[in-house]
Amino acid sequence: MHPEAIEQAYLNERDRDLPTLQIRGEYWLECAKLLKTHEELDFRYLRNIAGVDYETHMEVVYHMVSLKTKRQCCVKVTTDRDHPSVPSVEPIWLTANWNEREIYDLFGIQFPGHPDLRRIMMPDDWVGHPLRKDYEPYDPEV
Repeated sequence: MHPEAIEQAYLNERDRDLPTLQIRGEYWLECAKLLKTHEELDFRYLRNIAGVDYETHMEVVYHMVSLKTKRQCCVKVTTDRDHPSVPSVEPIWLTANWNEREIYDLFGIQFPGHPDLRRIMMPDDWVGHPLRKDYEPYDPEV
């Protein structure tokens, strides 16, 4: 793995000391492949993916599990707020397919390399992404 791939590594005390890595987006695919295929890591199960809006930037958070060792890991990939984009891991973990579509639909984060990135919850003609903090609903009463 590239020496500049990891921005930060720590144990998340709020989540039972869950090992957490912050990975630079340009190295995310390389890291994802390593996390899944490395004999000792063996994170073959991608349990969850979530989008987060911090107002200054966007983030995609991945939770994975090794079914062999029962170890867990969290990976965070930060992206620009104005043009949010994180490489798709759908070719690595097929379970990422609908999760990435949901994050795209609700947060507007692009996933280059995704085979079918389109809205999954909102109608195709919906304007905006409802979970972004700067989203202005058509009717604020609703």
